[in-house]
Amino acid sequence: MREWLTGRNPVYEALVAKRRNAYRVHVAEGVKEKGRITDILRLCKEQQILVERVPRSRLDSLGAGHQGVALEVGGYPYSDLIAILELAALRAEPPLILLLDSLNDPHNLGSLIRTAEVVGAHGVVLPFRHTAAVTPAVVSVSSGACEHMLVARANLVQAIETLKSEDIWVFGLDVSVEAKLPNQVNLSGPLALVVGSEGRGMRALVRSSCDVLLRMPMRGRIDSLNAAIAGSVALYLVWQSRLFTGAGGSTIDETSEA
Repeated sequence: MREWLTGRNPVYEALVAKRRNAYRVHVAEGVKEKGRITDILRLCKEQQILVERVPRSRLDSLGAGHQGVALEVGGYPYSDLIAILELAALRAEPPLILLLDSLNDPHNLGSLIRTAEVVGAHGVVLPFRHTAAVTPAVVSVSSGACEHMLVARANLVQAIETLKSEDIWVFGLDVSVEAKLPNQVNLSGPLALVVGSEGRGMRALVRSSCDVLLRMPMRGRIDSLNAAIAGSVALYLVWQSRLFTGAGGSTIDETSEA
């Protein structure tokens, strides 16, 4: 199966990651060869990937927000839970794994994968069914983070039991009054964070499988957070509890179309 990734950062990150077969790049006629475009063309030359100059209308048919470039690649290479645990061991870090229970919005999925990659999570686990998958739209929302992040598909309850057998604590994001606040728990050890679906939260069996229920404190008039925002805040709290280990310089993506 082949698909097209669009946008400068997604295309660049896919070429850097080299996790997919890359077949050809389309660059819109008239695009200035600077910044990310220069980087993409350099990588294509190094990897012997065909570059074709095409009318912008052809890119328009591949996806919105293409920023003048698109990459034809093979399907997304899903990983597995064992590889995620091995990555944590390779880095000599306590595991940090994000489990997403039936998240349906591709934008939420892409945003959470992007945050997980930024904070140094070792992997993301999705259920086999009733979930958004890693599509080109998700890659775009993640700004290419999907290309570096290990994303596995598994039965979540079974995955949780496997994580527990590895002495990894499983925290489920929840809004119930019995859920603990972040200052009431230890987030610095081996940890898996479960984020439920939009509106319904975690499924009952997944919820009951968690070691701890965790809720984000709120003081405004709105009584809930978007799933992607709540999950992102929680991931940053975990990273903060680890004293922002591995943090370097930060940037804000301001890539624009030219």
